[in-house]
Amino acid sequence: MRQAIHSGPQSGDTSQAQPEVEVLIEIPRGSFLKRGSTGQLDFISPLPCPFNYGSVPRYVGLEGDLLDAVVLGPRLPRGTRVRLRAWGAVALTDRGMIDHKLICSRQPVRPEQRAKLLRFFHLYARCKGLLNVWRRRPGRNACEGWLDAHAALAQARPRDDTWMGPSVPF
Repeated sequence: MRQAIHSGPQSGDTSQAQPEVEVLIEIPRGSFLKRGSTGQLDFISPLPCPFNYGSVPRYVGLEGDLLDAVVLGPRLPRGTRVRLRAWGAVALTDRGMIDHKLICSRQPVRPEQRAKLLRFFHLYARCKGLLNVWRRRPGRNACEGWLDAHAALAQARPRDDTWMGPSVPF
């Protein structure tokens, strides 16, 4: 089932205050190792990650894992915690489950950055689909598009003490 994507404010529109989140870096920019929110190695990529990738420890996403976040800018070491504004989100479907990725940076996301992010996640969804076939994990994989950061956060749930990690293997 496809989710409706909310356009929200454009990347340059700062009239609505963008949410600020704390992100824990799990995959530094340029890394080949894909780790999950629990620190476990998920896979080794044939291509380096083009940006810092991590999670927002305060929120659990729709697929049951910590809410993912992309941090634009220079490489940050694994384990770094950084507080930034979320300027939007990319909606990804992974094995039929919606998996939002907040897009965070010090500055608003420029249109060319947004286009690059969407191109990357369209390719990533195809590659992840092939990996899921190889792992025998069925379900649809696709990049659904851009949505407002507020909408992605509204669909996540606050993390509490009962969360013990993702309920499905990634």
